[in-house]
Amino acid sequence: MSKRFQIVGIGNAMVDVLAHADDAFLAEHRVEKGIMQLIDMDRGVELYGKIGPAQEISGGSAANTIAGIAHLGGRTAYVGKVKDDQLGAIFAHDLRAQGAVYETALAPKDHPAETGRCIVLVTPDGERSMNTYLGVTEYLAPDDIDEAMMAQAEWIFLEGYRFDGPDSHEAFAKAIQACRGAGGKVSLTLSDPFCIERHRAAFSAMLKDHVDLLFANRAEILSMYETDDFAAALSAAAAEIETVVCTESEHGAHILSGGHRWHVPAVPTKVVDATGAGDLFAGAFLWGLAEGFDLPDCGRMGNIAGAEVISHLGARAEADLKVLFARDGVI
Repeated sequence: MSKRFQIVGIGNAMVDVLAHADDAFLAEHRVEKGIMQLIDMDRGVELYGKIGPAQEISGGSAANTIAGIAHLGGRTAYVGKVKDDQLGAIFAHDLRAQGAVYETALAPKDHPAETGRCIVLVTPDGERSMNTYLGVTEYLAPDDIDEAMMAQAEWIFLEGYRFDGPDSHEAFAKAIQACRGAGGKVSLTLSDPFCIERHRAAFSAMLKDHVDLLFANRAEILSMYETDDFAAALSAAAAEIETVVCTESEHGAHILSGGHRWHVPAVPTKVVDATGAGDLFAGAFLWGLAEGFDLPDCGRMGNIAGAEVISHLGARAEADLKVLFARDGVI
């Protein structure tokens, strides 16, 4: 008998503020290109006042993944904390409108922090530099984890960015125990080399003991295993994790599982905004896995979804992904 949810995601609930900028702007305002940097509210206000026209979209890495799964018709839910404020209402409405279940208790109006937001500066080469004010999402606690929901998930999907926060590790541990105790499986995305550097020991312990499926890109897996040898990093990951999926931008994706390895070519496209490429790749891959497709086809779905989302501004699919999958002969 199938469970209520195919995939439940846990992550930083954010509203993305997307704006175009050039390299000179990044240098002038001390923004390191191509990574995620944590900022405080004052820095967020400063940057917001200096960027040009911006687009505000409900976001957050795992939320983008879950939105992609919902877009595909998957049975899915999301856990992440926002405040009872205007941006919090935008976030909740957008995610539910995609078809995902979102029931995390709101932080009260008098909470000193605000709903998190990420100022994403997109340069002409499509690269995104993220400046993240976590706000109340940093305070996701074990009490926010519904054990019954986790037990009703075939998979949980954990966002590496969520390792920041005073109670994050305990919240993840509670979710993992409830999910695996009911026969579910655990997937994790490493999220960012900057995040790995801050939490290497916690990531390492989780990968060895609790993760069934790892998502990473080339830079992240090299950072995780502290090597410049890509093949060695993939082998090290595959030695301790059941399934490893590593994206490599225009060079496609590598999948390692059960002693087998597959390479799935990338889908050519014009890069407008790289935001969400890995998120939508993971969403399509997990949906395919939950629907019973084999690993190479899941990788093809992931590449198609990733190519679609980087062809326009924003981290949510605009085209019907199932139509694209059918056109490519995957479904």
